[in-house]
Amino acid sequence: MTGSAAAPASTTAAEALVDLLGMVAYGELSAFERMAADARLAPDLRRRAALSEMAAVEIANYGRVAARLTALGADPEVAMTPYVGVLQAYHDSTEPKDWLEALTKAYVGDGVADDFFHEMAKLIDEPDRQLVLDVIHDKRYDEFAVTEIRAAIEADPKTRNRLSMWARRLVGEVLSQATRVAGQRAALTTLIVTSGGDQAAVQALFRRMTIAHSARMSALGLNN
Repeated sequence: MTGSAAAPASTTAAEALVDLLGMVAYGELSAFERMAADARLAPDLRRRAALSEMAAVEIANYGRVAARLTALGADPEVAMTPYVGVLQAYHDSTEPKDWLEALTKAYVGDGVADDFFHEMAKLIDEPDRQLVLDVIHDKRYDEFAVTEIRAAIEADPKTRNRLSMWARRLVGEVLSQATRVAGQRAALTTLIVTSGGDQAAVQALFRRMTIAHSARMSALGLNN
């Protein structure tokens, strides 16, 4: 009786891990595609090269996560597929019009996603915990985006309001899609609830993400 009771919990944990890694893998693949495309919006070759180099990091990260999924006996494509529609809906509704909007989108949108992955990494065991922490957004990009955006605001203070409104729209879309994912992927939700003790754990997680977002907006010099 004890053995049969333990199996479902183990199965749920395994499913949650594959779900999480599938989400991370598709996030990395999507980030590569978006950065490579956004590089064409760069105002000069130096900035285009910088963003292209960061895109290369994202595709390398995707390879690491995909390899881990394969090692776990999962098909990376199957693990990523549930997230394609959600991320596509987000990107379709938040297409940047220019270089600064593209930078803000990656900094704010990917930042919120990274906060979520960082929280989820706390709930899984090694070596997967460290893998997730290793591949979440490269801090070089954060530094690059902050420098570019703050310089643009200093050059034209009216840019602040435009980008603040854009960032608020972005985070609203990200949290909406994150809530949708949490509701659809039962294994992930179970992992959060089991670790936190009750359903309030999910709400607490999103509160921490909101606080982290506020700090990120302050770093950019934007109104929250």
